[in-house]
Amino acid sequence: MKGLTDIPGIKVGHVSDYKAITGCTAILCEGGAVAGVDVRGSATGSQELDVLNPLHVTDRIHGICLAGGSAFGLEAASGVRRFLESRKIGFPAGKFLVPIVPAAILFDLGIGDGSVRPNREMGEAAAAAATDQTVAEGCVGAGTGATVGKLFGMARAMKSGIGTFTMSAGSATVSALVAVNALGDVRDPHTGKIVAGARKSDTSHEFADSEAAMIEGLSGGFSRTNTTLAVIATDAKLSKTGATKLAQLAGLGMARSIAPVNTMSDGDIVFALSLGQANASIDTVGAAAAEALAQAILRAVRSATNMGGLPGHFGL
Repeated sequence: MKGLTDIPGIKVGHVSDYKAITGCTAILCEGGAVAGVDVRGSATGSQELDVLNPLHVTDRIHGICLAGGSAFGLEAASGVRRFLESRKIGFPAGKFLVPIVPAAILFDLGIGDGSVRPNREMGEAAAAAATDQTVAEGCVGAGTGATVGKLFGMARAMKSGIGTFTMSAGSATVSALVAVNALGDVRDPHTGKIVAGARKSDTSHEFADSEAAMIEGLSGGFSRTNTTLAVIATDAKLSKTGATKLAQLAGLGMARSIAPVNTMSDGDIVFALSLGQANASIDTVGAAAAEALAQAILRAVRSATNMGGLPGHFGL
């Protein structure tokens, strides 16, 4: 399994700044992809989402940029566009080609050097590094500064990162890539056990169970600095409406693996890309996408290493 690049036509590139603990990820679809989006979080940072509306004139996009750096990191998307323009890839606009690159960011300013953020040069470098080979996971790219389990503050949180997972969906294939920077804990959806999240103390190896604490009445003061960003890609042939539905169905995988999820303090977004001609029901592809995203989330935390004073999965 290569991850998201199992879908022909997809390339993925990461750039990471391990001194500042931030980075960005470029997902390229240079031949164009039909795309949709589903926004469930209430603290989002994004750009060019309107082009994914089925009523928008743009029929295809050429890339997606995921970045750390909070709203500052949106600058990285201009670097991805710059790279694609240099390759003569984009939406025809008179004598120009305008690359269509939606973007979303996560907040990682609190773990490393918050004065350093992904910029145009980093975005361009991530695009230039994009390949169709096996996708690197863990603390790389947009997941370099990602963390989970922040209900009780950063001191009791854990390190997270990027994960990816591919599944068959009838006659089609679907794959997920996700940068997990959630307020909540990550659970194994098949056992219900927490695998990464808020700890009982800053030195504890035991989990506090954020969802239970919230249900019991813990509230207020949550920083709006959390986001899980997912990209779903498939070789099933979909319309923009179908891609939008795929993003919605895939998001159910996020709900299976993160608790609590889609809160007022999270900026959760799922993008969906359709490349290819495989004939498969949207319900079939959507069911597989939800499972692929749930598994990708597990891989994101299980592949994370100790960084910025926080333990990764293998650090416990």
